[in-house]
Parts: sequence; C-alpha cells; structure tokens
Amino acid sequence: MDSPLPLHVCHVNNLSVIINRLHALLHCIAIGFLIYYRASYLLQETRAIPIILWLLVFASELLLSFIWLLGRAYLWRPVSRTVFPERLPEDDKLPAIDVFICTADPEKEPAIGVMNTVLSAMALDYPVDKLHVYLSDDGGSPITLHGMREACRFAKWWLPFCRRYGIKTICPQAYFSEADSDDYFGDSEFMVEKKKIKEKYEMFEEHVTKAVEDGEYGNSQNHSTIIEIIQETFGESETIRQADLVEMPLLVYVSREKRPEHLHHFKAGALNVLLRVSGVISNSPYILGLDCDMYCNDPTSARQAMCFHLDPKISSSLAFVQFPQKFHNINKYDIYDGRFRSAYCVQWQGMDGLKGPVLSGTGYYIKRESLYADFTHTELKDTFGKSNVLINSLHQSYKQNNANGENFSNVLQEETGVLASCSYEHQTKWGEEVGILYQSVSEDLFTGFILHCKGWTSTYLTPFRPQFLGTSTTNLNDLLIQGTRWGSGLTDVGLSRFCPLLYGPSRMSLLQSMCYGELSFFPLLYCLPLWCLATLPQLCLLNGISLYPERFVNTCKRSFPLEVQSMHGEMSREFG
Repeated sequence: MDSPLPLHVCHVNNLSVIINRLHALLHCIAIGFLIYYRASYLLQETRAIPIILWLLVFASELLLSFIWLLGRAYLWRPVSRTVFPERLPEDDKLPAIDVFICTADPEKEPAIGVMNTVLSAMALDYPVDKLHVYLSDDGGSPITLHGMREACRFAKWWLPFCRRYGIKTICPQAYFSEADSDDYFGDSEFMVEKKKIKEKYEMFEEHVTKAVEDGEYGNSQNHSTIIEIIQETFGESETIRQADLVEMPLLVYVSREKRPEHLHHFKAGALNVLLRVSGVISNSPYILGLDCDMYCNDPTSARQAMCFHLDPKISSSLAFVQFPQKFHNINKYDIYDGRFRSAYCVQWQGMDGLKGPVLSGTGYYIKRESLYADFTHTELKDTFGKSNVLINSLHQSYKQNNANGENFSNVLQEETGVLASCSYEHQTKWGEEVGILYQSVSEDLFTGFILHCKGWTSTYLTPFRPQFLGTSTTNLNDLLIQGTRWGSGLTDVGLSRFCPLLYGPSRMSLLQSMCYGELSFFPLLYCLPLWCLATLPQLCLLNGISLYPERFVNTCKRSFPLEVQSMHGEMSREFG
C-alpha cells in the first residue's frame, strides 16, 4: 500500500550551509589572530593610559566576538518549507481553532483597526463551526464592546461576500483601500455586490467612529469582568440571505477584572485569561495568537499551519507554527529596520533547522496542550485553580455544544466570570508553570524557550503572500520605547536562573541554546562595545596611541588630508 503524500516538505540549501560554515571558520581564524595581537601588546606595554585604553577596546572586541560566535548557530542549518493544504483531510475532520486577539488601549489602538483584525480572523478559510474568535479588551472600554457588536453586524455581509468570490484580502479596510483588488472585473453582479458591501463597510466605520467620539473610555486599571458572546440581530428593514444566517464563527468579547491592588501581568495575563475562558466555552486544541494591529492578510494560514500540526511524523512534539511578521506601513527607506529583516529572514529560518523558531508574540498557531504542564490528579487544583469546569476541560477536546449564546448565558456566565477574576490565579501555577509565563515582559520568547526546553519543537513558514500584516515603528521615539521594553525583557531572561547558556544545553541542543543566548544577551553585551568603539579609536588615533598594527596605522595616515595629519602631530606633542 502506498504511503500518503506528505503535507509539507523541508528544504535544506546545502550550498548555503557549506558557505556559512566556511565563512565562520575563516572569521574565527581572523578573530584568533586579533586576540593574539592584543594579548602580545598587553604583555609588552608598561604605560598606564595605553593599557587602560587597550583593555577597553580588547574587552569590546571580545564581547562582539562572543555575540558573533553565538549568532553562528543561526547559520548552521537554515531551512525553508513548502506546504500542501490541498492534501489535508475533509473539513469535518479538521481540528477546531480558537483565535486570541489582544487589545489594551482604545486611544493608542483605534477601535476601527482592532475590529478589522477581528473581521479578518472571522473570514479565515476554515470550517465556521470550528473557528472561534476571542477579543481580550484589557482596557475594559465600552467603545471596544460596541465596536465588536458593530463588527458582528457587518460580518453577516462581509463573510458571505468573501466566501462567494474567493476574496484573498480578507481585511475589509485593506481590501477597500487597494487600487486593484478584484478578480472579477467583467462580472457585473460582482461589482454590484462589491458596491453594496462597501456601503455597508462605510456605515460600519461611521458607527464605530461615532461611538469613539461620543463614548467614554472607562478606567483601564480598575474595572469588573465583562464576558459576552456577540450575536447579531437585524432591524425590520434589513434583509439577508437565509443560507448565510448560520455561516458565522463564534465571536466572544472578554474583559477581565482588573484592580490596582492585583498584578495583571500585562499581555501574558490577558492571554492566560483567554486560555481559561475559552477552555470552558470552545476548548479548541489549537490557538491562533494575534496582536490587534496584525490582521489576517490571507485566508489560508490556518490550513497551512495544519499541514504541520496534522503531520503524524512531527505532530506529537510540535508546539507551534510561527509565521513571519510583515508590515504595510513601512516605506522603501526603512531607516530604523522596522521590518526586522535579520530576525524573520535569517535567524528564524536558522532556528527552524535546529529545534524551531522563537514564539514571536503574534502570527502563531500553538497547540493548547503544550501550554498545560503534566501534573497528577491530586495537583490539578493547586496548578489550574479551583474551577471544576476548567479542570474537566483538560481531559476533553473541542466542545461544540457550549459554543452558543443560550448555553453560555445559562450555564457558563458565572464560571467564566470567576476564571477572569483578578484573584483566580492566587496560589495557582498560572504564569509560572502553566500557560503564558510571567518571568519576563518578553513573555513570548520566554514561553517559547521553556517549551523547547521541555522537548517541544516548532516550525517556521514563510509563504510568498504574507499571511499577516501589521504596523511597525516608523519614528525614533516609538523605536526607543519598543526597543527598551524588548531589551529589558530579553535581559531579564539572560540574567535569570533560566539563562539559556546555562539552563538550555542540558535540555536541548547546544546550537539552539546559543540562538536563545544571542537573543537574551544581545541588548546587554552590545552596550559597552558600541560606546567604546564609537569613541576610543578616534581619540587614540588623534593622540598617537596605536590600537592596530603599525603598517595599518601608517596606511591610514597616508590616506589622511595634510590638515588632519598636522592636527594629529600637534595633539601628539601636546599630550606627550
């Protein structure tokens, strides 16, 4: 009997592997000569000032060499992957997916953009009875809740339109802003339908915008729990196709309780609340994590991810499938590297050839089971809390019978309110051993690191068409704020007891540990070298203090203008 066709194929570029390894070898030899030169000089030099300057430069070069060496692990075995979604089983055999979208501030994260992300997730090409979209509103804003209701009303028109005509740009804001977005130019029926949907979208935008202008934002740090399954109701004058009435994924609004006296753990805390609440409503085995400004740009991402999760050769150990972050608001100059090209074009592909890429905060399909630790029956309540409904859900798969408004309001309203309360995690292991981990503000990297240490793997997929599109930093102020948060989070991991270079090698490969070590120590170990090498060589050169071999220095002098050489001579005489 012939074996079934593979759902995906992994490609290793052997030529690139050879070139990368040869380059690493030659670079190591050059670094070895540099270290020998520095050490020889230090043994010969007796003057105090040159030795101090040389030591600072030498330390900078050693740190840069160490970071560079750690980074060679990315290039050891980079791979790329191809998937075949057409080989997936029938829709009725596909697993269910919960989509988690997080928003926190309706002023910084405009409601209309958040709702477009919600609508794009609802329009994924996946069985609608197995797709559930949860929005976490950490700001507890009535504006966001109103926007969800309006989005649900518009979705009754948008989703059938996308399915009927195979629309690929499933974010309505992006679709209607494209100059060339149609595949049916000669179809008059399509153009009439598109015009009607665009009018509906403009009405939707107007209603949300008006709510933002007239509404109150509420207290984002002190509010009660609000959990609501959003259901559509139509006015008497509205009509809709009968066949489309049930073609709607489950849509759930979740605003957890927040009080000033309780730690809320930012995004990680919100995700853990979504884990618990969704566990007693839909309990899907797989979860798509999205930032509120990272909309679905292609409807096929779920099926592409399932090509890995449903592969019997890797599915048992596969924790998540990571897609790259792509951005629509960056121009061709991109002077601050808002595209993060080194990460998504080099580093993540390199880690994919080892044990898998880092969990990147958005655009990932993760297995729910991987976020739950293994405990004995007697430890369950100490670990997951005292909710019997939640504990029972740990042993059950997708529960379609709970995914409707009537059952939710009658049975689960009180239970989900308890699970989303700010005191539920007290004396449990949520955030420590279960769910998204709280050790660092870079909760995504740390959670992914611990998953890899526990034996889980991950994969990285970069389709030609971006599956998710978002907004990135485009000015220096935002870049510094974002970089400070990320840098502090990464350094927290590097300096903790979970230091990848100490905690990792006994639990995963040395090369994978080196990758995580480079990410964790990069912000810290680049600080001193950048400051030193940006100032000391220039000062030494102007004062006649040699940092490099004399032949190199003489070559530099000959290339200087006469005025610079004259100034160099005067300063050398002045400082002796």
